[in-house]
This record gives sequence, C-alpha cells and structure tokens, in this order.
Amino acid sequence: MVLLQLSAGQGPAECCRAVAGILNRLLAEATAHAIPAAVLETEAGPLASTLRSALISLDGPDAQAFAQGWAGSAQWICASPYRPRHARKNWFIGIAICETPASLPDTGIRFEACRASGPGGQHVNKTESAIRATHIASGISVRVETERSQHANKRLAMALLAHKLAEHAERVQAEQRAARRQLHHDVARGNPVRVFAGLQFAPIEGGRADGSTQDFFRRPHAPPGGFFKH
Repeated sequence: MVLLQLSAGQGPAECCRAVAGILNRLLAEATAHAIPAAVLETEAGPLASTLRSALISLDGPDAQAFAQGWAGSAQWICASPYRPRHARKNWFIGIAICETPASLPDTGIRFEACRASGPGGQHVNKTESAIRATHIASGISVRVETERSQHANKRLAMALLAHKLAEHAERVQAEQRAARRQLHHDVARGNPVRVFAGLQFAPIEGGRADGSTQDFFRRPHAPPGGFFKH
C-alpha cells in the first residue's frame, strides 16, 4: 500500500479547488490503470467543492510507480472562479508520497462495525460495513467507510490509524524539541543553586551570587583533577 497526500498548503481557496479537482483526475487515472485507490481522509477547504488536503491509498504492484508519477507540484491554470477580476491564473498544490507506517498488530486496537453514512444509494445503511478503529493506549480513533466490504474497510482503517499514530509520535517529538530549545531562552541570570569560581571552576560551598549561603546537604567535593578527565 502507498499513501499519497494532496495539499493546498497555505494557499487560497483556488488552491483548495485545485486539490478537489486534481483528486478526481487522479482517482480516474488510477481506475483506468486498474490501480485500487481509496480516499482515506480529507480536510475541507474554505468554500464548497474545495479541499485543503486529501490522503489516499493506492494498492497493487504498480501503485508505487503510479504514485511517483504524481509526486511533486501540480499546476492548475484557470481564472479564479471566486475572484473574477483577479489577475492570477496559475495555482499550485503539492502531492507527496507519505512514508508508509509500520503495520500495527490487532492487539491493542478496538474495532467497531457501524453503518455507513451519507449518500450512496441502495448500498448505504443496509449493512454495518463501516469500521471504527481505536488505538486503546492513545485514544486515537479513525473511521473508514470507503469500501462496501467490512474486511476492506478494516484494512484501510489499520493503515490510516498507523499513519495517525506516526503523525502523533512526530508531533510529540517536535514538541519535545521545542521545549528543549526553549530551555536556551529560560536560563536564569540569578539565584544559582551552585556557584563556581575561576578557570578551575572551584566550587564555592553554600555560595550564592548575592553573597548569601545555603545548606547544600554536604555535597561531595570533586576528586583531585575533577570528575571529568581531560
């Protein structure tokens, strides 16, 4: 399975319209090449018929080559349908192959079958083919109803959940890096808990920058030559 993401980035509504239109073209081309494709997730754009982003899955032996043929920037040449007097006619979106997350074991994941929602004719709401998958430890949950088969939706839900968990882990790591960077800006310029003097960094027992002292609980003195050898 290959995951492909289409994104308007921070672009205006016209770029979001491009995402929706190009997504339809991509899905049609995948069908023409007999490559199974499914829309796993979308983020709505600011106006009707627009998408800020879309995440799709591609299957089959030719999925990787097909995805590589789409990866990069895509350009939509069209006068703005929202701003008739706007001079710009070139709109760009990004299409990227997402790193395929590691497969998740069924253990630790709760699956729930539910009825599909929305328009779809006679097949909707007749069977509980939609699947909701919840990662119990983190509480992260996804719902997939793209396919008519419960088994197929379960497989897509596992892939989407793995993608979400990878995103979550990356976000946590980014927050931790940001917190560590913030430490550089939070260095206190007073009230030290330890004081050292001279090029030898001789510790001043109980010393403070303001001349006061405190009990340091009899911290051990450094051995001759210091704790760190040069």
